[in-house]
Amino acid sequence: MHRSGQRTDRARYWLLAGVIAAAAAAYAAVPRHADLAAFDPSEMARLESSMWRHYYEQRYAALFLNLYEVAHRQQGFSPLDSVRLALAAAGAARSFQPSTSRAGAEAAIPQLAGYFRILAAAAPVAVDADDAARTELAWWQARREAVRADQYGPIIARVSTLLYGIDNADVRRAGVLRAQAMDYRDAHSGRMTEADWSQIERELQLAYGLLKKAVSSPARAEER
Repeated sequence: MHRSGQRTDRARYWLLAGVIAAAAAAYAAVPRHADLAAFDPSEMARLESSMWRHYYEQRYAALFLNLYEVAHRQQGFSPLDSVRLALAAAGAARSFQPSTSRAGAEAAIPQLAGYFRILAAAAPVAVDADDAARTELAWWQARREAVRADQYGPIIARVSTLLYGIDNADVRRAGVLRAQAMDYRDAHSGRMTEADWSQIERELQLAYGLLKKAVSSPARAEER
């Protein structure tokens, strides 16, 4: 009876473990109602400034966690899709960072395209993932080539237009503000302080505030 009882206990244990594993898998994989416009501007600013910091410090695991939080907490993707998004975005950044030419930078395109294909499920318009990937890479490369913020900011804005289907003054201004925040970081490269990172976060909050305003006001979408 003792051995029989042990076998019964083990069977119950594995059954319970199986149920928990199945529930966890279902939780992770079941699609959510993701929405690219659901983000909080303050949180996006905090996360993006953190991601920049991790990128330049080559802390890819920390970068991955920030990307996961953006996808899951700010855009509403399932845990599984959030992992896929974070892996694709972090992989693209890691492929781009050591490149030294435009041709070399192309190595990031497949991962960027994969990222935008997943992201497209939460977009309010049809998204051309390949176009979005090449546009994203274009501003990465422009920034590396020391193009002025007012010149590559509109390229950043173009990515937003491809994702939201909106092209107006707020979207374009948001793109330029993000570019200016990046320029601020570059100007202080090698001697960034906590105060500098706080300044960048404030600038990004302005940018994401404008983008939120734009994507939350469909009537203004045609403003040119």
